[in-house]
Amino acid sequence: MDDLFFAGVAGQADAVRSGAVSSRELVAATLDRIGRLDGRLNAFTTVLADAALAEADARDAATGERGPLHGVPVAIKEELDVAGTVTTFGGRANSTPVAADGEVVRRLREAGAVIVGKTNMPEFGQWPFTESAAHGTSRNPWDLGRSTGGSSGGTAAAVAAGLVPAALGGDGGGSIRIPAACCGLFGLKPQRGRVSSAPHPHLWWALGTAGPLTRSVLDSALVYDAIRGVHPGDRFRADDPATSFVEAVGREPGRLRIGWSTKPAVLGVRPHPEHVAVVREVASVLARLGHDVDEVDPAYPDVNTAFVPQFLGGVRSEAELLEHPELMERRTRQTVRLGAWVTPRVVEWAMRQGEKAAVRANRVFESCDVLLTPTIAPRPAAVGVLDGAGTIRASLRSMPMIAYTAMWNVTGNPAASVPAGIGADGLPLAVQLVGRTADETTLLSLSAQLEAELPWAHRRPPGC
Repeated sequence: MDDLFFAGVAGQADAVRSGAVSSRELVAATLDRIGRLDGRLNAFTTVLADAALAEADARDAATGERGPLHGVPVAIKEELDVAGTVTTFGGRANSTPVAADGEVVRRLREAGAVIVGKTNMPEFGQWPFTESAAHGTSRNPWDLGRSTGGSSGGTAAAVAAGLVPAALGGDGGGSIRIPAACCGLFGLKPQRGRVSSAPHPHLWWALGTAGPLTRSVLDSALVYDAIRGVHPGDRFRADDPATSFVEAVGREPGRLRIGWSTKPAVLGVRPHPEHVAVVREVASVLARLGHDVDEVDPAYPDVNTAFVPQFLGGVRSEAELLEHPELMERRTRQTVRLGAWVTPRVVEWAMRQGEKAAVRANRVFESCDVLLTPTIAPRPAAVGVLDGAGTIRASLRSMPMIAYTAMWNVTGNPAASVPAGIGADGLPLAVQLVGRTADETTLLSLSAQLEAELPWAHRRPPGC
């Protein structure tokens, strides 16, 4: 069974489909593994053991056509609604379970997945470090003294340690890509409007989107094909891709123009030397694979006037959903106070600034099809980054982590963190691939080509 824990979504779905294992056997083994390993990782905030076993039994008893994720256990980040559980947003200020699944969770179940629990995050996903006063700190399976990144850090820890083959996260400034980079996973932030935010009209206005973290590119495509698509209540909508994401993974990307750069989009940030080196190494691999690869200057626009109001407005809009706002973390209360000036009119203005910045940022794609950069500037930090920090200090500590990612939340472009080896400290290395507007399929094809050349999904953290 140990090999099956690391077989990914595709491998576990095949095992259930072939009858090699029943969904109940797989889910029961998953719950046992969570019980044995999560005490040191703190990936999960809630484990839905009884409900998951009942759901697995229903999958085994089902007749007729089965969905692509039939019988496969998955986990859900705390900011997403799962029927019968409290949507905590990473804190303790809500207490009433929600009555219905959010749209992405509903679609996962429709595809046959079994929901086994919810994963840890910093309150409201404000920080790229998963440290919560209510739920504790999630720890990196590769080194328990290091951060998982964030805000989807519990999600990343659960997948990296083989507790589940996939788990949903969210990305409002890098929160899928950053923990993917820290924990050695594939993490694609899709085009804005690709994945529904229902029952909410948006996730941090124009910045955020939900999506999976997985071991492989194919696993990500399988989950995205199950959850993507708009809902009538969504504020943002992306046109359907020309092919399914799974089809994109299975095809050659063709000869692409790939521009690479290690220049951060945030002033005053310097990338770690290993991150500069790995971008150059991946650029060489891509050139060897037949792509036209050149160093470029992305000429990043300043996006602070677009990002900061939406960040503050996003936190304030989620704070309005709380039953007991007085129970928010001290730092979160400070964020809410600091954002008092962010009225709806200011948010709308900030989104218009983001649209202008997107025009400038996308000029890089006049000379290339894909942009290659580091995913994060520093190596994964020691746990406790947020200890004693208020909003301003926490923001300053966060800047190097989002120096390559937040730009593409403002513009809405798809971007993926792709594993690229192991650093001298024993922790994963990663690069970021950024695509043209709504061009996830090219990123998936190229990422799959890199995965075939530089396999990573077989790697297991020590002790897992």
